[in-house]
Amino acid sequence: MFYIPFLGALALASGTILEKLTLKKKSMNIKLYQTAVFLAIVLAMLPFIYFFWKMDMQALQPINLLIFGIVILFSIIANLFVFYSLKWEKVTNIEPARVLEPLFVILLAVLFSYFLGGGLYDRNLGVIIPALIAGLALIFSHIKKHHLNFNKYFVAAIFGSLFFALELVISRIILGFYSPITFYFLRSSAIFLISLLIFKPKIHKIKLREGSKILITGIIWFVYRIVIYYGYLNYGVIFTTLMIMLGPVLVYVFAYTFLKERLHWKNIVAAAIILGAVLYTLI
Repeated sequence: MFYIPFLGALALASGTILEKLTLKKKSMNIKLYQTAVFLAIVLAMLPFIYFFWKMDMQALQPINLLIFGIVILFSIIANLFVFYSLKWEKVTNIEPARVLEPLFVILLAVLFSYFLGGGLYDRNLGVIIPALIAGLALIFSHIKKHHLNFNKYFVAAIFGSLFFALELVISRIILGFYSPITFYFLRSSAIFLISLLIFKPKIHKIKLREGSKILITGIIWFVYRIVIYYGYLNYGVIFTTLMIMLGPVLVYVFAYTFLKERLHWKNIVAAAIILGAVLYTLI
């Protein structure tokens, strides 16, 4: 299970940076980027879908199709909010809003567990409480006075985190009817087709260099989401979210080791709390 935080952290960090590098170009608007990146995700998955296709007939029941539609809608909304904030604001300035996503996921999973039962979501307080503590520590480590500028980009990032959390938690209801690759392929294909029909972007005008970045980004998000979905199915929503929160710990270690960046005391404290929370759930 320890590969989850490493793969997830690496994919999340690199995917975010690549998205920022692409979106900051004047020629790249968020509607064009959303359509292009989901096309890249679909293309990246094509070699695998034949070997890992799995979809139970229960997935075609009306209620489950409705849930799938809600997942797609929330995904589109979340991505548009995040792309908007990333295009016009520095990554470091919106990071406090983006790290709210794990806390939103944990709180929503707890809420859903009481309405839908504990079969799909963790109800073990030995996991929930450490995850909440780790989530609060993660937010604490990212809050700096000059970052708390609640402009429209920061607010958009908060909404993006909220809708991503809603999408992830709701996805767990129907995720068992698919393989992780099948579910993400169908989700991404639907988002691409809807974006293509609504936005009508001129994808053919994307330059080769930018297209290559988008394709790499698509591959990265493919890896990240498959790790997330696999973790949800095998280890639980809250435990997987807690493990993914090890990502910032890795970032701190890599920055100190390879970039010789000075660590703020908040980073050290948060890393210790998150690591302690993970070890507590594993013992």
